Amino acid sequence: MHPSLDSLESVRIHPSILSADFANLERELHAIATADAVHVDVMDGHFVPNLTLGLPIVERIGQVSPVPLDVHLMIDDADRWAPQYVLPGVTSVTFHAEASRDPFALARTLRDAGVAASVAIKPGTDVAPFADRIDAFDMVLVMTVEPGFGGQSFMPEVLPKLGTLRRAAADAGVEVLLQVDGGISTATIAEAAAAGADTFVAGSAVYGHGDPAPRIQALRDVLATADTLGS
Repeated sequence: MHPSLDSLESVRIHPSILSADFANLERELHAIATADAVHVDVMDGHFVPNLTLGLPIVERIGQVSPVPLDVHLMIDDADRWAPQYVLPGVTSVTFHAEASRDPFALARTLRDAGVAASVAIKPGTDVAPFADRIDAFDMVLVMTVEPGFGGQSFMPEVLPKLGTLRRAAADAGVEVLLQVDGGISTATIAEAAAAGADTFVAGSAVYGHGDPAPRIQALRDVLATADTLGS
């Protein structure tokens, strides 16, 4: 396990600023100070149709954020661009398997640069190659929506991938975080946890209800009550 991830609690809530007020990002970051990290979606308008933000803004977010940055790159040519997101304040860099020529080599590059290496898998991508080499990654992100836009509906049909990855990690004797992103709310988080997830990205469920802090706690409370994490 990458040292930057060791100190995180067993339940990890990573609010996505994709649902935040982009005109007031510093305020929105401080509103989620009780989270474990902030999920920063970088989209290039090519790998996904949406366009969000790039290196200069991520660098500035890292300077003012009260929590570490979990950077999610939904961009083409990840092999070239992902290492450039190893910036102050960034704890992990997630790149898409579908956008990398050699995901395992890229993961090594990111680890060598001092951040946790994470690979993201779209709903239609086969998880087997990554389960077979699970030790190459510090975190695997299983997308529970098609990447590109916030506010989409949760796709429970992808959850068996989490079980495959969790068993692979246990068989390999390694600790790997399993993250889910898309449609996570108080109505879906327990189901994702029961399938094997331990790290949860929530956008509109956190930023769409006034004060984000109680929404973060509500997600934690659902998991504490359900007692399903890691089952």
